[in-house]
Amino acid sequence: MAVRAIRLFGDPVLRTPTPEVTDFGPDLHRLVDDMFETMDTHHGAGLAAPQVGVSTRVFVFDCGGRRGHVVNPVWTAVDDETQTGPEGCLSIPGVQAACTRAARVRVHGVDRDGAPLSMEVDGILARAVQHETDHLDGVLFPQRLSPQARRAAMRVVRESDWFVAGETVTDTPRGGRAVWVGDGQPAVDTAEALR
Repeated sequence: MAVRAIRLFGDPVLRTPTPEVTDFGPDLHRLVDDMFETMDTHHGAGLAAPQVGVSTRVFVFDCGGRRGHVVNPVWTAVDDETQTGPEGCLSIPGVQAACTRAARVRVHGVDRDGAPLSMEVDGILARAVQHETDHLDGVLFPQRLSPQARRAAMRVVRESDWFVAGETVTDTPRGGRAVWVGDGQPAVDTAEALR
């Protein structure tokens, strides 16, 4: 296993929809192992392949009391109930905002061996499934915010050291308290938020 560099906002791979996985060989197994190692090193709750520069439909997660991965995920909301809670992203360090997502989702896909998997999840894991699948579709969480919160998030990004320096890749875990943008609840410890 290896820790891979995290792609930061501005890297085109983060805005590019990913193709489905068709090869379930050793390269995919290595990618999933490396993604777990990278997510753990950067203290994330989830990580999608584009965040490590690989344009393919796979994400890993470790939140809500569960740890796993999903290849070629497709999710559907279980009902109309929503949840609003803190979200951040390893690819947009230093920004956190209240984001509204479906409260419960059913996700289908396969594992790295191609075996079918299906689960119904809620809470932070439902949030993670939606956030990471967005990454696979080339969507970043600020696109899910209100216009006011999105503008505030982009202001924080544009003023951040990494963005000013033109960094689009980092090997350095970026800890600390994120800047809370938009309305809603104040910033919480990063351990309590999806990032």
